[in-house]
Amino acid sequence: MSHRPPAPSGRVTSAKIVIAGGFGVGKTTLVGSVSEITPLTTEAIMTSAGVGVDDTRQVPGKTTTTVAMDFGRISIDRDLILYLFGTPGQTRFWFMWDELVRGAIGAVVLVDTRRLADCFAAIDFFEHRRLPYLVAINCFDGMQYHDPQDVRDALAISSDIPVVACDARNRESTKHVLISLVEYVLTMRRSRAVAPA
Repeated sequence: MSHRPPAPSGRVTSAKIVIAGGFGVGKTTLVGSVSEITPLTTEAIMTSAGVGVDDTRQVPGKTTTTVAMDFGRISIDRDLILYLFGTPGQTRFWFMWDELVRGAIGAVVLVDTRRLADCFAAIDFFEHRRLPYLVAINCFDGMQYHDPQDVRDALAISSDIPVVACDARNRESTKHVLISLVEYVLTMRRSRAVAPA
């Protein structure tokens, strides 16, 4: 996406979004597919130190892993810029999550339905901090194997939390996920603003 000039008012809004999920679910791929700048990644080659710690059985071709964060940016329209912060997926790096979510308007929990249990910690983390999130089912190989409602039921999440399918490799698909999250956050904020105290 090309850089667009600011809206006539000159007012540009920026927002921070966190991309989270289990190990090897596609967080770095999602940030890279949609970012209009070259993403900053902290990928490191997996070493023997991760043997027995990082379960690569479901992601056999994985040779690198995020050790701090991924960072990207996308202009959704002329007056909205989203800054994307991808979290590391392994539990040994979770100590960084509190810093990564500071100031975020919401989060995307990217899931691989072959390893659904890997996303429970991310969901618990965002629910505990009352940070709005949606669940994005990464359709590996371009195939959606499970209905979003079935995934919602398996995760035991509220019916108001969006569950959407995406292909983390596809720019338009990931852009749709981000727009869905922003719309969800705005809807939540409006409903809180009009709710009786």
